[in-house]
Amino acid sequence: MKVNKMLRINKSLTEEELLEGCRKGRSSEQRKLYDRLAPKMLGVCLRYIKDREEAEHVMIGGIVKVFEKLDQFKSEGSFEGWVRRIVVNDCLMYIRKNRNMSLQTEIEEVYDSPNLSVMEDTLDQADLLKMIGELPVGYRTVFNLYAIEGYSHAEISKQLDISENTSKSQLSRARKWLQTKLAEMDKELENKITNGSK
Repeated sequence: MKVNKMLRINKSLTEEELLEGCRKGRSSEQRKLYDRLAPKMLGVCLRYIKDREEAEHVMIGGIVKVFEKLDQFKSEGSFEGWVRRIVVNDCLMYIRKNRNMSLQTEIEEVYDSPNLSVMEDTLDQADLLKMIGELPVGYRTVFNLYAIEGYSHAEISKQLDISENTSKSQLSRARKWLQTKLAEMDKELENKITNGSK
């Protein structure tokens, strides 16, 4: 009997129980939900915003917005996906507000989509995210929205107020930039192996 009681006490709250507690304004559940969301959402913010302090600021603002809009989540689909969309939108608002995004309009149409299979096979997730973080802000934003968040070029063009061709062009440039970086890393590794075997 005591064992069952212990199991009930130690059982962590389900997502629905946490959300219900948050809707009722219970600070312990709000803290637990924040602790559960913050690391992943900070990772999302850092993909868009290089400066960690600014990324943390945007992440906190995004989670505050999540708490404010919690009644709008109707438990249809993934809660984390819903939160992520709010946080991504806050990242985009930050980028627009700070006017540090340079997106050049391209006349030519570019239809390349990123082929990440080579990179995924060669690099671990941390290295890949680090490379993405080094992309110029315009390329990085479009790349994140398209390749990671799954937005279409039509959605990106509306979000960033650019043409679909500009979105496609930025994605193509991001892909080429990443492939160049990957080739440089391969060459460095090859040189180390060659020099090490002498």
